[in-house]
Amino acid sequence: MNFTSSRRRFTQAAVVGLTLTGLLSACGGSDSGGDAKSSGPVTLPFWGWANGQEAVVKAFNAAHKDVQLKYTKVTDQLTMQKQLTNAVKAGNAPCLVQNTAEYVTSWVSQGALADITQYVGSDKDKFNAGSWASAEVQGKMYGVPTSSAPNFTIYRTDIFRKYGLKAPTTWDEFIAAGKELKKHGVKITNYAGEDPSTLEVLAMQAGAHWYAIDGNSWKVDFQDEGTLKAAKVIQEIIDNDLNSKLSFADYAAVQRNYDNGGTATRQISTWQMAGMVQNFTKSFGKWALSPWPTFTGEAARTPAGTNLTGSVTLVTKGCADQKQAAEAALWMSTNTGAVKTMASPETGNGVMPALKDSNAYVGDAISEKLLGANYEPAKKTVTDSLGTITTDWVYGPDWTAMFTEMQNGWAKVVNKEEKVTDLLAHMQQWTVKDLKSRGISVKG
Repeated sequence: MNFTSSRRRFTQAAVVGLTLTGLLSACGGSDSGGDAKSSGPVTLPFWGWANGQEAVVKAFNAAHKDVQLKYTKVTDQLTMQKQLTNAVKAGNAPCLVQNTAEYVTSWVSQGALADITQYVGSDKDKFNAGSWASAEVQGKMYGVPTSSAPNFTIYRTDIFRKYGLKAPTTWDEFIAAGKELKKHGVKITNYAGEDPSTLEVLAMQAGAHWYAIDGNSWKVDFQDEGTLKAAKVIQEIIDNDLNSKLSFADYAAVQRNYDNGGTATRQISTWQMAGMVQNFTKSFGKWALSPWPTFTGEAARTPAGTNLTGSVTLVTKGCADQKQAAEAALWMSTNTGAVKTMASPETGNGVMPALKDSNAYVGDAISEKLLGANYEPAKKTVTDSLGTITTDWVYGPDWTAMFTEMQNGWAKVVNKEEKVTDLLAHMQQWTVKDLKSRGISVKG
C-alpha cells in the first residue's frame, strides 16, 4: 500500500477495563500558561506536526482575544508519542495534541485524556461518522477529528494503456494485471519491508477484527475469516513477485521508481499526492484515480486506515482550561479558512476534512498537475470513497507495541522468509500474552 511509518488513520476506537499499566503512571496538571481567572488571555500549549498547522494557529489567534494557542511543532507522529509520554509523566503535557486514531485508546486507558463530550457533543452532525468515531471511546469524546481518509488507487494510465489493461476493480483483477505487467518488467505495487499497513488495511476491508470487546474483556483474533482472505491476496502478490520491495527509508528513490514507471499503482489517500508532485519530473498528467479494489463478489468497502489522514486534536486531562481547549479544537476543524488551509497540498497536508460535507474541498486536496486530463473524474472517485469507509475497526490498548512487533515479522514476509499466515499465528500468541502482561483481561 506504500504507507510510510508515520502512520495516520481513523476508525472507531473502543476501550474496556482501564487497567492498562504502561509508561504513564499518572496525569499531573498541565501548564496551560493561564486560566479563566487570570488577567490576560488563556494560553493553550498545542503540539502538532502537520504542514499548515502554524498558519491555522496564527489565524485562530488573530480571531480570538481571550484564548491564544502556543504552537510547538514536533518532528513527526512517532516522536509525538515519545514526547507526550514524557510530558504526561512529568505533569506538564500541553493542553492540545495532534494525534491519530490508533493511539486514542491507549491514551485514554492511561488516563491521559479529558472527556470533552459536554463541550463538543452537540456538534456531531457537522462531521462524517467515520471521522467522528476517531476521537470517540465508548461513547465519550476525547478530542475533535480534523481529517478524513478517502482511499483509492492511483495508476499510470500510459502503462496500462500500452499493455491493454484497464484499472482493476477487484483484487483478482489486480493480481491478473500484475502478472501481465511483470512480463514487461513493471511491478504493480510496492511493499516496504518496514510497513505492515498493507496487511492491516486489507484485513480491515475484508471485515476482520483483530481487537474487539467481549463483555469485560478484550477479544483478540488475528486469524478470522477476513484476515485470512486478505492474507491470501497478499501472499499471491508476493509469491508471484508482483511487488517492488523499496523501503521508504529512501523516500526519493521510491518516488523516482513511480515516476520512471518501475511500479504502476499505489493505494493511497489524498495527502500522499503531495510527495509525488514534489518529487516527480517525468510522469505528470499520466496518472488517474480508480476505486480501491474490492474482493470479488463483494460491495465496495474502503478501509479507514491510511497514515496521516485521520488526525484528531486531543485535549489532555491535565489541561486547566479544557472547555477553551475543546472549543479551539472545534474551531480548527470547522472554520472554513482553517479547513481549506489544511486540505491544500500546497498550504497544508492535502488531507480531506472531517466534515460531513467535504465535496467543496476535493478539488483542493488532489493535484491537477499530477492527474492532468484525469483531474475532473478523480473528484468523484474521492467523494465516492468517503461513502464506503469502514467504521467498525477497533484499536486495542497495546496497538503501538503490537504494530512494532508486526513490523519485525512483516520484513520476513516481504522477503519470502515466512508466510503471511505464519506472521498472523505469531501475532495472535504475542498479542494475547502482551495484554495479559499488562494486567488486561483478554480472550483469544
